[in-house]
Amino acid sequence: MGKVFERIGTGAFRGIDLLGSAGLFLLESVAQCFVRPYRLRGIVEQIHFVGVKSLFVIILTASFTGMVLAIQGFHTLRKFGAEGLLGSVVALSLIRELGPVLTALMVIGRAGSAMTAEIGILRIGGVIMALDAMAIEPRKFLVSPRLVGSIVAVPVLTAIFIVVGILGGGLVGVGLLGVNAGDYFGRMEQSVEFADIVGGLWKSFAFAILIGWVCTWKGYNTQRGAKGVGHATTSAVVVSSVLVLVGDYILTSVLL
Repeated sequence: MGKVFERIGTGAFRGIDLLGSAGLFLLESVAQCFVRPYRLRGIVEQIHFVGVKSLFVIILTASFTGMVLAIQGFHTLRKFGAEGLLGSVVALSLIRELGPVLTALMVIGRAGSAMTAEIGILRIGGVIMALDAMAIEPRKFLVSPRLVGSIVAVPVLTAIFIVVGILGGGLVGVGLLGVNAGDYFGRMEQSVEFADIVGGLWKSFAFAILIGWVCTWKGYNTQRGAKGVGHATTSAVVVSSVLVLVGDYILTSVLL
């Protein structure tokens, strides 16, 4: 029994130490954003990489998500004679939950994994060690621009996802299923409150921080050569995806 408790205690201390290291990494990276010279060009490049280059997959995913929501919602609401509420169901589902969560998961798969791999390759290639040797803060050049780029791009992508999803749902609901266009968009306007929109944007902002934090931290601490890069990339995608889902539950509980 003593060995069992020893292992549990050792694992708990390792987890606390890991969480503390990751927290300090985030704080130091955020602090470097306010230290001159400002890396404006690097930030713009990361906004383009995370935002613009993810636009196609976001629009495609949002379109089919809205269409599926419309089909499922219509056949469910028809059982209660409430087909006119289809617009409200689609809009609230996208604004409160599906928009922020699916956008974050798509960004993790497309941009987050690339962040980890890029920084990991620089780590095993000795670039980060060389910057340290020259008294240049690596986090300012490698981490902070990616963190700021994620914080700027992910909420914008979430807003685009929501709008495209609503239009996709309207295309199916109004164009194919015969729902009245006035009911679809009018009921939506009546049911969606400003607090719903703010809550969705808060979620997207929190998920953006999680993505930039976890993916850059995993890449920054890559070890064991090329195999380590693959392990770090896989770990970053899994951990950040799970944290997004856990964070969604916590934020939903707090915001409602």
